[in-house]
Amino acid sequence: MGKERIYLSSPTMHGDEQRFVNEAFETNWIAPLGPNVNAFEKEMAEYTGCGHAAALSAGTAAIHLALRLIGIQPGDVVFSSDLTFSATCNPICYEKAVPVFIDAEEKTWNMDPDALEAAFEKYPDAKAVICAHLYGTPAQIGRIREICDRKGVPLIEDAAESLGSTFQGRMTGCFGDIGIYSFNGNKIITTSGGGMLVSANEEYVDKARFLSTQARDAARYYQHSQLGFNYRMSNITAGVGRGQLLHIEEHKRKKQEIYRQYREAFADIPAIAMNPLNPDGEANNWLSCITIDPACGVVPDRVMDVLSDENIETRPIWKPMHMQPIFAGADFFTKDGSRKGADGRSVQSLDLSAPAESVGAKIFYHGLCLPSDIKNTPEDMERIIGLVRGLFV
Repeated sequence: MGKERIYLSSPTMHGDEQRFVNEAFETNWIAPLGPNVNAFEKEMAEYTGCGHAAALSAGTAAIHLALRLIGIQPGDVVFSSDLTFSATCNPICYEKAVPVFIDAEEKTWNMDPDALEAAFEKYPDAKAVICAHLYGTPAQIGRIREICDRKGVPLIEDAAESLGSTFQGRMTGCFGDIGIYSFNGNKIITTSGGGMLVSANEEYVDKARFLSTQARDAARYYQHSQLGFNYRMSNITAGVGRGQLLHIEEHKRKKQEIYRQYREAFADIPAIAMNPLNPDGEANNWLSCITIDPACGVVPDRVMDVLSDENIETRPIWKPMHMQPIFAGADFFTKDGSRKGADGRSVQSLDLSAPAESVGAKIFYHGLCLPSDIKNTPEDMERIIGLVRGLFV
């Protein structure tokens, strides 16, 4: 009999979710929209303090609508975090705008404000900034907000991974003109799929609801004056989200405890460094990650293979967007200025002996995500830690 699977980050259900879903069945609110959607939006707005919220089918849909709301047009330059999942920047291309990628910085692994300043020097007419909070750690969002305000450019805050994280006591997602969250199955709370668009600007949220329900005009017949989308969250899905939201602080505490256990377990191994936390904020520690000093001779693939052999799930760090074949030749900025992304050929294999050309590339080459499932038992954690330590000591 094989060893029981240890997951990277799987859903954790509590029973409250079923109660809200049952209410939807009992009242026949099975179709899209309904009381759970309205209540979930209200409860998320209250929890985050962001003002207003629109429940949508995915975090990606929320980013797409955010770009529509601020008026992004074909050919517009939009700055995006480089070290992130592709959902952060794919919607830029949906609108036929031009993504320009901003390198990460060592302090938080998030968008480097100095690199953002350099990007504005080359592209003073850029139309928006999308900043992601990687693995639940807040970016230097105060400084990024200040840069955007000074340049008169809207900020879209991709808090897909950071629901519950704070910067200077304020929830991530609330610093942008528009913020977004994801409820994908592996997130800190889930609706199985789904997302949320939030803003202090009620007009933005009202317009998002309108666009996400096929932009149907207020007429007795079916009339459409604008391009709409089928992006609204269902009443069943929202019921799951309502039940999950009741437990978010519990989930966050358990995620933070997992990070603490890894940090203490590897403290005596100089070659291992945990993903850094922002001292001006509190991370939800959605995923706990490490980087490995290449001089020690252990590479991330080796760690992942050893854990995989024991039926333990891990994940590589996100591959930077400027290294992706789909964005071949895209402009991206380090704090030292602009350079072109990969040509689409050099990214097919990893040359770990080559110097990383950016902070994000260095993190990608030398890092990995460790199992961060809040259902991990003490025995699970001991097993994971023992296998990793065995490669170094």
